[in-house]
Amino acid sequence: MNTPSQAVHKSTDSKGRLNLGGRFANRAVIVEHLSDDEVIVRLARVIPEREAWLYENPEALASLRRGLDQARKGEVAKNPPDLKAAAKLASKLAD
Repeated sequence: MNTPSQAVHKSTDSKGRLNLGGRFANRAVIVEHLSDDEVIVRLARVIPEREAWLYENPEALASLRRGLDQARKGEVAKNPPDLKAAAKLASKLAD
């Protein structure tokens, strides 16, 4: 964790915007209003709604991480799955 730096005076523009500097450029932030004259700005990561299920399912997340680790180590299947057969089965199940 970084240690806080000294307070710096900055001014907002006519629309209430504040330039936080390069460290915050193109990043998502959470702005927490503590009172009428105090806010906290925290860097954040945003997970798309359709991907949130993975982080809510510890077993699936562990499986994904295990697979990524195996792929990094070059531990891949000698007989890869038959994707055409899987697509055919998926098509049948969708009907």
